[in-house]
Amino acid sequence: MDNTTPHPSAEYDTQVARTIPGYERFFAETIDLVKAYMPQQGIWLDTGCGTGTMALLAMREFPDARFILADPSEGMLAQAKAKLAAVGANAEILAPTDSAGLAGVLKETPDIITAIMCHHYLDPAGRKTAVNACSSLLRDGGLFVTFENIRPFTARGTEIGLRRWKEFQLFAGRSVEIVDKHMSRFGAEYFPITVSEHLGLMRDCGFRTVEILTYGTMQAGFYAVK
Repeated sequence: MDNTTPHPSAEYDTQVARTIPGYERFFAETIDLVKAYMPQQGIWLDTGCGTGTMALLAMREFPDARFILADPSEGMLAQAKAKLAAVGANAEILAPTDSAGLAGVLKETPDIITAIMCHHYLDPAGRKTAVNACSSLLRDGGLFVTFENIRPFTARGTEIGLRRWKEFQLFAGRSVEIVDKHMSRFGAEYFPITVSEHLGLMRDCGFRTVEILTYGTMQAGFYAVK
């Protein structure tokens, strides 16, 4: 595998929509939020950019913004480059790096940082380092938006949530074997935390305004203002 997700980079766009309920809405909600909070965008950094979907959609809505893409996977970055090149879109694409490594390579101060479905692969210390790096890089008043798989508050809630998530994937046409393998990754290959823990973490990392953007089956979106 060429990245930390269960999908090869070349198949990611197709497979993730069958895996994550409402995945395409993550981008729409982010764009809607940016329109409301920051109508005039400057520099937009998308960390954990994957195949470049977030950046491509945002470029169409905000043609005057300048986009910087980062991801630790060479495979994902190759897909992003090809996707953007196919439509003649321009963005600066950094050498492979995760969020924690951005301080060593980013020379500018972003107005917006997005981190879509990437930090839940980190352990608690790594996650805090990543979110703190995003906070440190942003300008004052800058916007941070993140979506992640989350852990419900109770064991029973987790059981119910995983069952709902499994049914979604089966309805989307994934096999029982593949879905069961995906379910087994929860808490073993990625490490969700609760909504309350997310909010507390962002406050601890220096964000003044911290809010829930969306909450779905086992995923949630958050935004924070530095």
